[in-house]
Amino acid sequence: MYFNTSEISPRDNYQLLTGAVVPRPIAWVSTLSENGIANLAPYSFFTVASCKPPVLCVVQVNPRNRAEKDTLTNLQTTRECVVNVVSHVLVDAMNTSCGDFPPEVDEFEKAGLKKSLSKAVAAPGVEEALVRFECNLREVKLVGEGPMGGSMMLLDVLGVEVSEAAMREGRIANDLLDAVGKLAGDGYCTTRSNFELARPKL
Repeated sequence: MYFNTSEISPRDNYQLLTGAVVPRPIAWVSTLSENGIANLAPYSFFTVASCKPPVLCVVQVNPRNRAEKDTLTNLQTTRECVVNVVSHVLVDAMNTSCGDFPPEVDEFEKAGLKKSLSKAVAAPGVEEALVRFECNLREVKLVGEGPMGGSMMLLDVLGVEVSEAAMREGRIANDLLDAVGKLAGDGYCTTRSNFELARPKL
């Protein structure tokens, strides 16, 4: 089957993209509003954009009922955030935090999570998260306007907090981190099952 993306609906494009681009890591982004209210929301359009300098890329798929989500609003105001990694034990709390709550609601409280004090930014992290990236906003790139469009948030990583519980021999271990990946629809996966494959020697 061949799908001409200009002839199908944005929803159909979404289903094709999220069904095939799997698994996707989840950025659990915590921010503060200009009034100091904490916000926490998961994003599955997430990757590393650069290692020198260290930059993360998180994309907001624009909501149907407003121009942007609270995360982007807060980021553009304070220019700070923490990207928390979602381990399997935190999936229920992560799922709770993705509810469409009004800006005055603190998702940490809704999800029963503790706030960690960050070292480089004012925004708190998820204390229970095994890895936390403290970031400044580098820039926002508008990819597509309106509902289902995208806004790319490029984040400069200022520091990384890693729990010893996720480390083995000085490195983050996939099985100990037990991170969660997003699949299509309501599907998720973990990093417990993995394999190694050496690159070919030329």
